[in-house]
Amino acid sequence: MDYRKDLTQNILPFWLNNAIDYENGGIYTCLDREGNIYGTDKSVWFQGRALWVFSKAYNLIDKNEEYLRAAKNIYSFLPKCTDTDGRMFFTVTADGRELQKRRYYFSETFAAIGCAELYKATGDKSVLESAEMYFNVAYECFTGVRKNQPKINPANIDSKALSPVMIMLSTAQVLRSIDGLWDKYNPLCKECLDEILHGGYLTEKALLESVTKAGEFIDSPNGRIVNPGHSLEAAWFIMAEGLLTNNEEAVNVAKHIIDITLPLGIDKAHGGIIAFTDLEGKPPVQLEWDMKLWWPQCEAMIALRLAYLQFKDEKYNELYDEIKEYCEKYFCDDECGEWYGYLHYDNTFSTTLKGNIFKGPFHIPRLYMIMASMDETNGITEYMK
Repeated sequence: MDYRKDLTQNILPFWLNNAIDYENGGIYTCLDREGNIYGTDKSVWFQGRALWVFSKAYNLIDKNEEYLRAAKNIYSFLPKCTDTDGRMFFTVTADGRELQKRRYYFSETFAAIGCAELYKATGDKSVLESAEMYFNVAYECFTGVRKNQPKINPANIDSKALSPVMIMLSTAQVLRSIDGLWDKYNPLCKECLDEILHGGYLTEKALLESVTKAGEFIDSPNGRIVNPGHSLEAAWFIMAEGLLTNNEEAVNVAKHIIDITLPLGIDKAHGGIIAFTDLEGKPPVQLEWDMKLWWPQCEAMIALRLAYLQFKDEKYNELYDEIKEYCEKYFCDDECGEWYGYLHYDNTFSTTLKGNIFKGPFHIPRLYMIMASMDETNGITEYMK
């Protein structure tokens, strides 16, 4: 993979040429293999995610005015995706009318990072205000200031999940990178990092998806879930944080997470990273547990490349090469562009779509941007700015 070339000549053009809605604003993500739109419902996650991608590409990779034009167009659509209470929807119609609103606040975190990156590109103070507004809403949900319906009845199992805290860490990292905001957001980064490292998720065997509020193991099918993609994504978030703030503990814990996750996640028979597994080898509750999805491969590659650069252990480089070659063989579509998203355990297609409500321009272009930056700077610091 030539990451810079592939990003600018394949990955980003696939979305720029097929998905940007200059009539209504925003971006479509329901694209088939060739880039045809097969559904016009819009993922609000991907309004923020795509805003971040095009803005980050403009700031880090190439001052391409088409990236900035797409980003500004998506930004103009965000108010339509935002309810009167400040919370965002999960899906909307093509012209921005509410379809679904969920208790999760990831739409707000993605909008925050998108606006933050666009502010870096434009210097428009109103965009920065939007970034902080969306972050504040997400943080209020995260801390419980805004009450959300719990997923599981806390009277019976009072649990907490890994995904919100790892996403809040990555969101705070982006806001912190804005000039003048380090002191405001660095304490929040420390708060999230400490929760991941010491909140009970991390064991000697795995990084768990959920534990009790007291940080104790839940011996149930849901409590034993390991999501290798999440674990490896969290690992490189943590390692990047450690390298940026000279936190040796974080760097070493990230290495530990990578080391314990790979044996659980790698499909030794068919290659690639599986979607879910059970910590104790019992039947996973997710029926798609052994499928290969696009995004865990991306997160594995980032984690392995970063670990190799930091520790110089050849095993990380070898595994990185294996997964890269696996993706080139099974996920990359040389004929129509971009990546397939969903493979069965044996690497046959589950579907040939290139986008849906959950797959759009984020994990793949982020991978390519990070790798291009690492190729050119031999580290992740430049990407984190």
